[in-house]
Amino acid sequence: MKARTGHAVLKGTHDVVRVEVNARKLRPHPKAPGGAVLPVADTPRASVVLVGGHEGGAGAAVTPSNERGLLLRAASARRELQQAVRHALESSDLPVCVVPMTLGRDPGLIADTARTLMVAGRAANGRVVLADAFGTPTLLTGWLRVAAAQAADSLDATERAVVLIANAATKYDDAELFRIAHLVRVQAALPWVEVAFRGGEPDLAGGIDRCRKFGARRTTVIPADFGSAPGAEGPGVVNGELLLSPTTVSGVLATRIAAALLKLSRGDDGIAAALKC
Repeated sequence: MKARTGHAVLKGTHDVVRVEVNARKLRPHPKAPGGAVLPVADTPRASVVLVGGHEGGAGAAVTPSNERGLLLRAASARRELQQAVRHALESSDLPVCVVPMTLGRDPGLIADTARTLMVAGRAANGRVVLADAFGTPTLLTGWLRVAAAQAADSLDATERAVVLIANAATKYDDAELFRIAHLVRVQAALPWVEVAFRGGEPDLAGGIDRCRKFGARRTTVIPADFGSAPGAEGPGVVNGELLLSPTTVSGVLATRIAAALLKLSRGDDGIAAALKC
């Protein structure tokens, strides 16, 4: 990999590390069109690595500020993350902050990231820190409640429905979305909050069909991960926007990065605690 330029495509379907340096010379990341600048002005300088899993967090819609440090994207917590961290260490003297980009449904990403950093950070002289995960199940429930509330309109409450869609993952991570959907339904006072998966069962067509059979006149499809709604069509079907705006993503990241760098200044790299997740 050439330092400070472009991106590298490695062997394997998901072996992609995106390296972004100068915001004025970037071509948009295919999964991150536009976006707020990261980090915000008050965030300490650091090279930042966003590591994603099945929720698509590596493609979060943020744009790097070349004045604050590198922004790198690793599509998984293994070889891609190793190469991204190595590149960040070799490219500058800044600390390297790694953020597990889960909204709360990929706990394995946190531990996998910590295990990789135990190896990748051995020669880092204390410059690598693992930040807290971007989100938690509680935060995800809250974000989805807000999105569900925004989807509500003047229709009678008994005529509205929501389908939460995410990439299919493990049976445990998928089950977590069903649990969260139940909480969103009871807390947002909606009669129907269904679950659907990209590449899994139930699929989106099935979720929308269930809502229609129950009597919903309008069904809003809301992404429950970093992806977008898949463009479903049909009478009364509305495709929601990204779950989190670029400004929100940037703000949460800035908070995670600042907290991690504060811990690092006190001698805590965050890795040991993450291994327990």
